[in-house]
Amino acid sequence: MATTGLVLDSRFQIHKTGPGHPERPDRLVAIERALKISGLRAACTEISATPIEIELLRRVHSDEYIDRLRIACASGKSHIDVPDSTICPESFEIARLAAGAAVNAVDAVMAGRVRNAFCAIRPPGHHAEHGMSLGFCLFNNVAVAAQSLLDRYALSRLLILDWDVHHGNGTQHTFEADPRVLFTSIHGHPGILYPGTGYARERGTGAGEGFTINCPMMPPSSDTEYRKVFDDPILPAIERFRPEFVLISAGFDAHALDPLAPLELPTESFGWMTDAVLDVARRHASGRLVSLLEGGYSLEALADCVTLHLARLLAG
Repeated sequence: MATTGLVLDSRFQIHKTGPGHPERPDRLVAIERALKISGLRAACTEISATPIEIELLRRVHSDEYIDRLRIACASGKSHIDVPDSTICPESFEIARLAAGAAVNAVDAVMAGRVRNAFCAIRPPGHHAEHGMSLGFCLFNNVAVAAQSLLDRYALSRLLILDWDVHHGNGTQHTFEADPRVLFTSIHGHPGILYPGTGYARERGTGAGEGFTINCPMMPPSSDTEYRKVFDDPILPAIERFRPEFVLISAGFDAHALDPLAPLELPTESFGWMTDAVLDVARRHASGRLVSLLEGGYSLEALADCVTLHLARLLAG
């Protein structure tokens, strides 16, 4: 029987972000340790990470940006575009590896090798725009995976649910005019939290109007407030859309222990959110779901949340 796929590769730790940076290799060390101790890693089917083809990257990112990032890394620059998007000489290839892992995961699900998958990858991706890096993100992993599904499998209804505490500006902008993609995001209010996008009034453009749903949350929102927003508008909108595949931008930085955001979710919130999305995937998408790691900067909370999230994927 198909099981849950897992991307967990020590090469993602090669992307060095420098002393004091919150998006650090230790994030994956903490996840790897927790999944080994819990036995969950052994219960999963391993999915390999391979560098994405440049041609696939061009479906989401401009040639100019791809070349500029490659040159910046090769020349030893400390960052690309913004100071918090720090890089090292190996960052270009590790970012290609992260995007490639996302595509490999959706391919494994589409082939029936696994029923769903979790990708513990870095650098994260959802802030990366068509032509620039933002917010620790180099290539937009979830957007690349989504575009691959649209192009190679001719899907017509694809859900991206982003529950990272920071709005996925890059993902929204990639698909805001595309009615084939329902981008749904629950995040800290843009009036007080990076990146300053994701107001409820942002609903998509042109043919994609109405296919972007933003749910900004004021601090100190916690489990009760999140449940209300999932009950309406998130789940009813997803039900109307009837997605054929589900992608999750799984950031765990809305947790109460996270140092970068003022929301107050307990670990258990990520369990019921996972269950809710799994239920959608079972009823509309033949269970097809891939979850990609985005944020989460308390090592303790990150390890606990990923462990719970993966356990629910395995049970689903």
